[in-house]
Formats: sequence, C-alpha cells, structure tokens
Amino acid sequence: MTQTVLGFDFGLRRIGIASGQTITGSASPVAVASATDGRPDWGTIDTAVREWAPDALVVGVPLLMDGTEQPVTHRARRFARQLAGRYGLPVHEADERLSSAQASQLLSDARQSGGRRRTRKGDVDRIAAALILERWLADRIAD
Repeated sequence: MTQTVLGFDFGLRRIGIASGQTITGSASPVAVASATDGRPDWGTIDTAVREWAPDALVVGVPLLMDGTEQPVTHRARRFARQLAGRYGLPVHEADERLSSAQASQLLSDARQSGGRRRTRKGDVDRIAAALILERWLADRIAD
C-alpha cells in the first residue's frame, strides 16, 4: 500500500518541507516555512498537510557527529510533538546529520554544471528535508 509522507528539516529560522511516498522511496522538496526562534509559521505547514494529505510525518532530529544531542535537538523533538498533536498523524524522528551540508553541495554542483546561478533562501532547507525523508524511506524499505 502506497503511503504519502511529509518530511521536515527543522531550523530556528526556516523549516524545509518535502513530500515522499513509500512505493519508490523518493522525495521531492515542497516548501519552506519561516520560523521565529523555532516557532513555525503554521499556515505554511497547514497548507502542505492539506495539499499532500500525508499518512505520516518525519522530522529530522539534529545530532552532533558523535550521536549526542545538542540544544536544538530538544527543539526539533518539541516540534515533532506539536505536529503529532496538531494533525493526529504518526510522527517519526530521523537522523538528519549532514543533510544541510549535502543539500548545499548538491546546489553548488548544479550551479557549476550550468544550473541556476543564485540560491534562494530556503533552497537548502527544502532539499535537506527531501534528503532526510529519502533516507528515512530507504531505511523502511530495507527493513
């Protein structure tokens, strides 16, 4: 059974949003919600949830390279709890280490190969959300 899943790259200023599905394990960047000190613009998130009608949500949880938590880890988990309470959907956590760095590299590579020259605010966040979601989906398919 195919399921649609929304993924989130939580940040204190922006929250990247991606949509994916379980049949292929692929994800695509969807939107970016602004945030003020980690408090999200719920309107943007509400719109994405309404538009994509997901069966589950995935939140990237930032950890240090050694796997330990950092101050923003607790804020991301709080965001995950808020999503669960607001939408009544299952919310899963995913390790998001290096997703933003990988997203930045993908954008840089695209620019070097003739793609768009200018990166807009939120591009890294949207792509990082898709990378987080694809990793989470790949882990589910492998199980």
